Amino acid sequence: MKIGIVGGNGMLGCDVHALSVSSGYEVISYDLPMYDITKAGTLELIVDTADIIINCAAYTAVDKAESEQKKCYEINSRCVEKLGFLVAERRKYLVHISTDFVFGDDTDIPLNENSKVNPLGVYGKSKLEGELALQKTGAFFSILRTQWTYGVNGDNFVSKIIKAAKIDDTLKIVNDQIGSPTPTAAVSKAIMALVKNRQEGLFHFASKGYASRCEVAMFVFNEIGLSKNIIPCSSEEFITPAKRPKNSRFDCSKIDKFLPFERLVWQAYLKEFLKFYKV
Repeated sequence: MKIGIVGGNGMLGCDVHALSVSSGYEVISYDLPMYDITKAGTLELIVDTADIIINCAAYTAVDKAESEQKKCYEINSRCVEKLGFLVAERRKYLVHISTDFVFGDDTDIPLNENSKVNPLGVYGKSKLEGELALQKTGAFFSILRTQWTYGVNGDNFVSKIIKAAKIDDTLKIVNDQIGSPTPTAAVSKAIMALVKNRQEGLFHFASKGYASRCEVAMFVFNEIGLSKNIIPCSSEEFITPAKRPKNSRFDCSKIDKFLPFERLVWQAYLKEFLKFYKV
């Protein structure tokens, strides 16, 4: 059985590749510059070559997306739709990765797969459009929404705040965006569970427990022994081109029913990750 990972050189893609190989699959990774999914023939090649396709590819520059809307929608929506049609035609199986940015809720209620979507920016809107387009293709697929991911193979909130702390002694970090920092290593295990069981449908996956961005930063600095002055602020005080969802609390009870492992609290995952992080 052959797995094709679209976006295989990214933070999540690298972990998915490693776990797929150790799980006994033959694996091929597809990524830039050799494989550009916006170019004619690339998606056809991927679907024709693999039995199972895992789509980790996405335009993820949240702020830049506000000024690069065409490129963002091309990758996050139109390519996903085309991939879905190809998967349906060839009778393959697809796992597509999505995001908490499809929401714009500002309550404290955990969000399940049936919660109302309300993306606040171009990135979230393009990812939601991709989800909806895929659902209409007739493909055999699952969509996995995840959030606040971090890993050893890419840039993320954890790595960014540590880099910033090396430059400045005082950091301003939002305290009203609530979610669950989630390691790509754990997301990869959830993807493998979807593949193994050929699950179909929409699923949420994140670490257990919730925290603000500010609380996560405090935890990180405490774990690695950095003494920094953190100034909590609201999203309105921390102005960015794109708005972020304030409520990213995921209800993961649907996927928990068939996961072969128990999700850990975010502190446990992050504590283990930071043991190997070089400051």
